[in-house]
Amino acid sequence: MLTITAYALATVLTLFVAFIGARFLITPRAAAAGYGVPAETDVAYLEIKGLRDLTFGLLGLALIAFAGAEAAGWYMLVVALAPLGDTLIVLRHGGTKAVAFGIHFATAVTVLVSAALLFAV
Repeated sequence: MLTITAYALATVLTLFVAFIGARFLITPRAAAAGYGVPAETDVAYLEIKGLRDLTFGLLGLALIAFAGAEAAGWYMLVVALAPLGDTLIVLRHGGTKAVAFGIHFATAVTVLVSAALLFAV
């Protein structure tokens, strides 16, 4: 049961990151508003974030599918830095604490839990 839970959570998280990346590529301004800091900048920077997130998501799926739990666990551990950084970015640029902690910090905690489950398999 632990193995199924670990892989299921990791798969859902990586699919979610890929979805966020695709959203930033398709509707960059709306995605930025959902991120917590509306964008007034060139759309190219938002598309860069989208490509980064899409790539992170696809890499995670590849590790889950082809490299196993330990590699996926290390991936999750390292990737948790992104939502932790996102928390600080939202707070630093006038976003709400609700978005910073309720979305980004909560995501970081969930990713760390996923890493722990994968290491436990």
